[in-house]
Amino acid sequence: MSSKKVLFLSPYPFGKAASQRLKYEQYFDHFEANGFILETSSFVNQDFWEIIYKPGFTLRKIKGTLFGYFTRFKDLFRLHQYDIIYIHLWVTPLGPPIFEWLVRKLSKKIVYDIDDMIYKSEGSAMNNLIYLLKGKEKSIALMKYADHVITCTPDLNDFAKKYCRHCTDISSTLDTVRMFPVNTYTNDKTVVIGWTGTHSTVPYLYLLTPVFQQLAKQRTFKLRVIGNFSFHMDGVDYEYLDWNKEEEAQQLQGIDIGVYPLPTDDWVMGKSGLKALTYMTFALPVVATNVGAAINRVIKQNENGILVKSEAEWVEKLMYLIDHPEERARLGKNARQTVLDKFSIEANKPVYLQVLKSLV
Repeated sequence: MSSKKVLFLSPYPFGKAASQRLKYEQYFDHFEANGFILETSSFVNQDFWEIIYKPGFTLRKIKGTLFGYFTRFKDLFRLHQYDIIYIHLWVTPLGPPIFEWLVRKLSKKIVYDIDDMIYKSEGSAMNNLIYLLKGKEKSIALMKYADHVITCTPDLNDFAKKYCRHCTDISSTLDTVRMFPVNTYTNDKTVVIGWTGTHSTVPYLYLLTPVFQQLAKQRTFKLRVIGNFSFHMDGVDYEYLDWNKEEEAQQLQGIDIGVYPLPTDDWVMGKSGLKALTYMTFALPVVATNVGAAINRVIKQNENGILVKSEAEWVEKLMYLIDHPEERARLGKNARQTVLDKFSIEANKPVYLQVLKSLV
């Protein structure tokens, strides 16, 4: 196959956002080795990225947004040079899908990559206004415009099939070389229960506040929280670590049990189980909320992790894992093998590559 050119239209700078890093970006070397020439264009530049989720900085955020639209305007004039345009989430973040429509008209082939049910909206007039301003209808339009849609859960894939004939469900995948286990599964130190996430997902962790507070009255443990936000939880011995890519593996290697709490609503049906898979890559036992097809695809009950539904079950299972290091070892080692077999970069290289090859 002669070299084919692919332009990635991404929301965020390369290597910064988990939805990009843990999906298509980690396959770039593989794509290039198989004859594809890659270029990227992010709506959010590096300066905007540094402040986008911080309070304040209003003028810089306005400037960053305007610069992003200028970047996309310039992109329109070069789309014809590429064999495939690969779009992640949206082309521009606000308003109706005008830029998305223009990209469709000016492109040869389009791959649309969606990793959340961002099209969900409540029914009130105010929420419908927010829905319009945030451009959430863009995802539906892009499913219709795309030649191939890549999703990350069975539920999301089934939804996408309503709009596009060619859909592939590829979960977020992990680098099992960089992310390797070191846990010795002993109780010769305080057991560390861990969670990693962002400002947008930390409300899910707070769902476990009463669980951790009750557990702290019965067992000694430390809660390790890794993220990009301010964190506090009364009545719990915790430590907070700022996430960064260079220290991510070491931060997670210091955990003994991973937790993956989720609310029981439609939004989480688009979640791929990435947090659970992250812990599992390090051969750690995971306790997760039993909601959605994706988590049941990742975790098999009492084989490579534990699924729970109530606060009482959370306390019971966490207490059990604290008391039984041999069970942490059994579940953790099975979890690592699950990732190696199904959710590793190596296991999914041919799947991603086949999507691109099918369009050229």
